[in-house]
Amino acid sequence: RRRPHFPPAVTSSRSASPVSMATAVGAAMLADGSAPGAAVPSLWRSDRSLRCEAKSCQTGKISTAEAAVQSQTSQDASVQTDQSIDAAEAFQQDVQVDYTSLLLFLQRVEDVVIKELNKNWTSHAFDGFEVNWTDQNEAVLCLHTLSYPEAQDQHLQVTSISWNATGSVLACSYGRLAYGDWSTEKSYVCTWNLDRRGLDPKHPDLVVDVPSSVLCLAFHPSQPSLIAGGLFSGEVVVWDTSRREDPLIWRTGLTDDTHTDPVYQVSWLPDAKHRNHVQLLSASTDGKVLVWREERDGQLALAEGFALVAQQIPRIAQLKKLMWGEVAVGVTSLSFSHFDPRMFIVGVEGGYSLKCSMAAETPALHRTGSSVLLRAPAELAFSPHGGPVYSVSCSPFHRNLFLSCGTDGQIHLNSMLQTQPLLSLQLSKKYLFCVRWSPVRPLVFAAASGEGDVHLFDFAKSSQKPAVSIKQAAAECPVYCLEFNIKQTQLLAAGDATGTVRVWQLSSDFTEQGPREMTHLEQLASETTD
Repeated sequence: RRRPHFPPAVTSSRSASPVSMATAVGAAMLADGSAPGAAVPSLWRSDRSLRCEAKSCQTGKISTAEAAVQSQTSQDASVQTDQSIDAAEAFQQDVQVDYTSLLLFLQRVEDVVIKELNKNWTSHAFDGFEVNWTDQNEAVLCLHTLSYPEAQDQHLQVTSISWNATGSVLACSYGRLAYGDWSTEKSYVCTWNLDRRGLDPKHPDLVVDVPSSVLCLAFHPSQPSLIAGGLFSGEVVVWDTSRREDPLIWRTGLTDDTHTDPVYQVSWLPDAKHRNHVQLLSASTDGKVLVWREERDGQLALAEGFALVAQQIPRIAQLKKLMWGEVAVGVTSLSFSHFDPRMFIVGVEGGYSLKCSMAAETPALHRTGSSVLLRAPAELAFSPHGGPVYSVSCSPFHRNLFLSCGTDGQIHLNSMLQTQPLLSLQLSKKYLFCVRWSPVRPLVFAAASGEGDVHLFDFAKSSQKPAVSIKQAAAECPVYCLEFNIKQTQLLAAGDATGTVRVWQLSSDFTEQGPREMTHLEQLASETTD
């Protein structure tokens, strides 16, 4: 075993007595003294602080994983081959261009290329041709058959139709063209949005009750919800179709300025004094063409007016007279030039088409209590039809051409530069009620007949007979109105005496302009007659 270790004994050079030694030891044991304290670090406190820093939240770390796909692995397959940018750059760097040879080649073919470019520049092979990427359709199809049963129950007729500014909403007016008592006859204006899902052809989106027959309609050119109407009573009104409860916003009222006969035409015109405003024009069988402006109190005030007076119409001796001895100058239709906003053509009951100007300054010899001075606008009278003119239409593609039709069943193609028609077509044994130029084909127009047909003409194919005749109504019920859709150019709407509106989808032959059409139209316009 290991021995215990003791401190060495105190030694002295001299021997000490036992007493002295005892005294010394006792003194050493009882003497005052102080010893430094011992500092021992706390292991418990340091461990606790470390645990607090490590556990800064109440719960432990939560592990998450992306599981948005069914499979746990994904693979990029957006291209068939993967090529790095470095490889593409390396490929481009490998291409060597011989600029000297390229320059020599371009100099050698320069004359030939310039010659062919000049030849193409002067060629007219593709004049008027426009690329159309829409699907081709070869037949004319009926897309929609629209009606309002309540109006049909009253045996009302579709008197007018109009497309709104977007080309998606179609409006029609109901009334009676043959007869009617405006004081008791109730009529309607109905609208359908053809782009709306769940279209119900027998349930219009909006129905406006009107106390008098509505004979004509015209949507505002830029505000899709505004539509103007001319009434059998002679009044002109404007509705806002966005207001379901009370759509009527403006009206002329029955004043001395109001028409005294039915209004057969309404048109929106730009306001010459205010660029952002438009004015409303109305034409009636009372012989007056009036221009209205908007008033704050919901009234339309007369801005300017014109009167067709027999004594001031050119070639007055040849105007036809009615049985009671009065010259028939009542306006039944009107169309503005697409090239001169001051020039317009009117059709009158006497069978004539008249060229008129809004710039006319001559006062009309008209006895009236009008609040403004009425002027005489007629400048030229064209060769007459065999009966009243029911419709006129100015060409959108030529400043001098217009069409007219009437009770004699003929269509006249006229030039504003001569009185005799360029072409006369005997299209119907009954009346022709409406004629309209196509907005996209210079040589195409449509006509509505008393036999219930819609005739589509194409002068590029024939100048004597229709290219297509569509049966609109059975039992030879007349078709009173038709309108092309300017925005959706493949659509043509027509309304008839049965109270039905049909929307036809035109074939590509009537919507795609072919080469040399404008040249052909110019040739038609340049023809002269004896």
